[in-house]
Amino acid sequence: MATGWAGDGAVQDQIDATVKDAIKRARSKLPTGPSLQRCEDCDEPIPEARRRALPGVRLCVPCQEASDRNQAASGGYNRRGSKDSQLR
Repeated sequence: MATGWAGDGAVQDQIDATVKDAIKRARSKLPTGPSLQRCEDCDEPIPEARRRALPGVRLCVPCQEASDRNQAASGGYNRRGSKDSQLR
């Protein structure tokens, strides 16, 4: 049951759009192209197994972990401005 100006299913539509945006953002961050032989941050060799497992890899495992931590620290935000995100 919708209230106010929202139509039936508006909440689910908003949830679906948020999930689709998150999937699109995650896919855009996947590496593409040929893998590098050496890490672009620290110049250490990237193991062959990692290059085969993840095409387009550009960082060694320690540098990738550091990069992931930095991205997680900056965090995302709900640009749709739900009440839940405003209460945090």
